[in-house]
Amino acid sequence: MKISLFVTCLSDALFPRVSEAMVRLLARYGVKLEFPDIQTCCGQPAYNSGYWNEARTTAKTILDAFEDSDFVVSPSGSCTYMIHHYPDLFKDDPIYLMKAEDLQKKTYEFTQFLVKVLGVTDIGATFAQKVTYHPSCHGSRLLGVKDEPMELLQQVKGLEFVPLPLAEDCCGFGGTFAVKMADISGAMVTEKVDHVIETEASVLVGLDMACLMNIAGNLRYRGEKVQVMHLAELLYEGVKEA
Repeated sequence: MKISLFVTCLSDALFPRVSEAMVRLLARYGVKLEFPDIQTCCGQPAYNSGYWNEARTTAKTILDAFEDSDFVVSPSGSCTYMIHHYPDLFKDDPIYLMKAEDLQKKTYEFTQFLVKVLGVTDIGATFAQKVTYHPSCHGSRLLGVKDEPMELLQQVKGLEFVPLPLAEDCCGFGGTFAVKMADISGAMVTEKVDHVIETEASVLVGLDMACLMNIAGNLRYRGEKVQVMHLAELLYEGVKEA
């Protein structure tokens, strides 16, 4: 069975440690992730900005890259959900429409794959810190990833979980939204960080580095020492400490 890593732009260019943690965790369960090196951006920035022809160009590369994969796993709920737009992008192209529908069915966000496909909720991790969790919009609202990260966090030994007030409020990133509506975006992330600080957690965890990058920037700007981690990083650190 061929299981492939959809690395995503941010993870590949800025946060390679996230995908490395994911690869190492899945390897503990016999999953050796393949890496099709022709993969590129999923096309989300172009798609969200209304440049659908440009989005199709990059989407075709993704479709070709993972055509032979049985499963595709990604550390980003946002990029994973972008693939759900592919059938609409290629509704007038029978060949790529078939590829798009196939890729949508076999692509999973990391915690989805770990919990729903592999059936793993307890990886034997230990992480003795106070942790809060931000559910990114695309992953939780659109992709429906809500229970999986909580099931994984609940099994981490020594971890004290603190619910994040108004957790489902957007952090204000939204890709191009943060550029086009900078003042609104800034106000939203400031409010999000206010709630993170309110929890008194030492670690904020999430499933999407775009959102976590935005929140981390505001935390640093305000001189706060809350550590920001992708859930894959936390779990891998927990396995190393166990």
